[in-house]
Amino acid sequence: MKYSTEIVVDVPREEFVKKMGDPENFKHWQRGLISYEILSKNPGQEGAQLKLQYKMGSREITMVETIFKSNLPNEMHSSYDTKGVQNIQKNYFKDEDGKTRWISESEFEFSGFGMKLMGFLMPGAFKKQSLKYMEDFKAFAEDGISVINS
Repeated sequence: MKYSTEIVVDVPREEFVKKMGDPENFKHWQRGLISYEILSKNPGQEGAQLKLQYKMGSREITMVETIFKSNLPNEMHSSYDTKGVQNIQKNYFKDEDGKTRWISESEFEFSGFGMKLMGFLMPGAFKKQSLKYMEDFKAFAEDGISVINS
């Protein structure tokens, strides 16, 4: 399953990239994030890995982020792996008169019958969740609004 989402954030691209790249900020725009753990010695660089733990409803999900292309401030591509799902994210950041256009291309690969069925039956839910993260980042980057108490 593939789709793309985009949003314009009213902060300069350098500030955008700095806020997005700081793991301490993740909790302010990634709903359900419980914790993160840096797994490599080169955070933010190609090959770097980060373990992320989320609570989604009554379930806890652990995934590993692996950066496979880092060309900041222009683009950052990563994969997110968890049981039954691999999500490949290609993120592009474009300067637009002091604002930043964030274009995200997402590709999900499912393994196992249950995950494949969920991807088939609910493709809109994945896109909706991606857009929600983008909107939450926009609120955080522009106005300092955190999802922690939401």
